[in-house]
Amino acid sequence: MPDIYFKSVPFSKEDVTLALESGVDGIITDAEHVEGVRSLALCDVRAEEDMPSVGLGSKADEESIASRIAGGERLVLAQGWEIIPVENLLAQPAVAGKLAVEAASLAEARLAAGVLECGVPVVVVLPEALASLKNIVSELKLSQGTLSLDKATITEVKTVGLGHRVCVDTLTLMERGQGMLVGNSSAFTFLVHAETEHNEYVAARPFRINAGGVHAYAMMPGDKTCYVGELRSGDEVLIVDKDGRTSLATIGRIKTEVRPMLMITAQMETPEGTRTGSVFLQNAETIRLVRPDGTPVSVVALRPGDEVICRSDVAGRHFGMRIQENIREI
Repeated sequence: MPDIYFKSVPFSKEDVTLALESGVDGIITDAEHVEGVRSLALCDVRAEEDMPSVGLGSKADEESIASRIAGGERLVLAQGWEIIPVENLLAQPAVAGKLAVEAASLAEARLAAGVLECGVPVVVVLPEALASLKNIVSELKLSQGTLSLDKATITEVKTVGLGHRVCVDTLTLMERGQGMLVGNSSAFTFLVHAETEHNEYVAARPFRINAGGVHAYAMMPGDKTCYVGELRSGDEVLIVDKDGRTSLATIGRIKTEVRPMLMITAQMETPEGTRTGSVFLQNAETIRLVRPDGTPVSVVALRPGDEVICRSDVAGRHFGMRIQENIREI
């Protein structure tokens, strides 16, 4: 995930204000306005001469830039850079974590973020792209790509008594079709829907996902997992929609309470054969999974034979990170 700076040269207070509201990590401007910008928000503010733009048009330029960055200078590749020389720079350990490039459009920002798959560490957005800045920040900072989801068939829904369940209250207002991937195994997770739906008894809480038992795995950013009971305020969680598109949300509050629970079991056909998974969720009408068409379905309305959206993966995690290990979870 790159840091995103906005370059306001010549200085424009309106542009800088919009950039800060869009969520950029830093501002580059002329020296006389640095302190004024610092008073507007807590972020990195640099004078243009501290992060100067340099052209990259030849092998000699590439070598000079690599040497200067390795020597401690913070340089920004000026608009017009090309993929191959940027790849060459990223391949050098002394340069890779410090390289910055300019982008004058969403397309250029996407390109910069995808170079060598890891992308450049800093994207400097030019004033020409101001109208696209919110989209650039959203896509580069929040999007986590797309996951492969499949339909699974419910085989059993049964009451299992009381248990500690966790509500994940985020700083994000989610929409229909969005939720978190949660399950008893990291190899089989269910798309648990956010509380976006109204009913006559309880108001919608679209910032909340009632994520189930404290022991369950939740899919997290960076191809990691976390026990639901270990989530804390300030953590970033992975939000997934019905089509597998992902984004980040920050947790504002965790609520852990004892509630009546259901055990929901489902089966999925995979290239390796039939796979079975389960999840414990609160026994309440407001808790929902997601049907293949993207509509939410209450857990109390589920019956054997119903289909819901799930994710199949390979078992084996150690402190949330994927490992190669012979493991069986039941």
